[in-house]
Amino acid sequence: MSDVSTSTPAAARSSRPTHAREHPRRRRRSRSLQGWLYATPTAVLVGVFFVLPVLLVLRMSVSDWGLFAGNRGLNAPENFTRVLDDRLLWPAVVFTVKYTVITTVILLAVALGLALIVQESSRWKNLLRTAILVPSALGLASASLLFYALYSQQSGPLNPMLLALGVITESVSFLGTPTSALWSTVFLIVWRFAGFYMLLLMVGLQGISHDVYEAARIDGANRRQIFARITLPLLRPSLALCTILCVTGSLLAFDQFFILTKGGPDNSTLTIVQLIYNMAFAGANDLGRAAALSVFVLIGLVALNAVQFRVLRGRED
Repeated sequence: MSDVSTSTPAAARSSRPTHAREHPRRRRRSRSLQGWLYATPTAVLVGVFFVLPVLLVLRMSVSDWGLFAGNRGLNAPENFTRVLDDRLLWPAVVFTVKYTVITTVILLAVALGLALIVQESSRWKNLLRTAILVPSALGLASASLLFYALYSQQSGPLNPMLLALGVITESVSFLGTPTSALWSTVFLIVWRFAGFYMLLLMVGLQGISHDVYEAARIDGANRRQIFARITLPLLRPSLALCTILCVTGSLLAFDQFFILTKGGPDNSTLTIVQLIYNMAFAGANDLGRAAALSVFVLIGLVALNAVQFRVLRGRED
């Protein structure tokens, strides 16, 4: 009797861990399956709208592919050499980089200033925030059309207003010279996106503890020292995000210049993306050459973003 009584519980104990081990495995499998089900729609969208187009562009870049003639066979590396020999390529690269630097510096400075003003204001905070964010609700193409009408030398309201105020003595062509066209476009972009970047920076400012500012004030730090030694260092992650978004968006600028200047005057405001468009649809009708330039742009953006992420991560470490 003693042998039976002692062996039965032992057998029961040996059988329980097997079921206990199987149950967590089933749970993990079900969770894994559920995770794949959640991720599948996103994966399908990424595959259809990103991976497949990139593969198609790569195929076009090594093919003699006309807009109307279609694929006429491989011709690598002719498309790439023709792109590098294009007389408009390097002026477009220089202008795009120039525009990117100017826009990034001015836009982030304005956005940071607005974020600090809204953050410090207590009475008019909601009104200021709403007023600054209103332009962000307008699409870039719509905003470009709006400013095209404002900049019009014949029917736009800006010239009469400036003449009435005595700011100018004669009508100004805002889009008639390379310099004025550049700065007019930069003003449009700052007006359109300042509220968006202000909102991102405000999130970073609200994440800074007030105890840090109080400790700095107790130690005798003035406003300039607090801004330089506390606000900017702790705001670096938000500034990094804004910088990456602004640089990438500026390098891919198309809508504003296409609507305002069409790349003029005399191709002085031609961006890289506009050049791709012109190669593919405006005159050349050469999808293969446009795809080759797109590959160069994609490689440049990937390399630039990789450098930015590495530098920013190194600073945070």
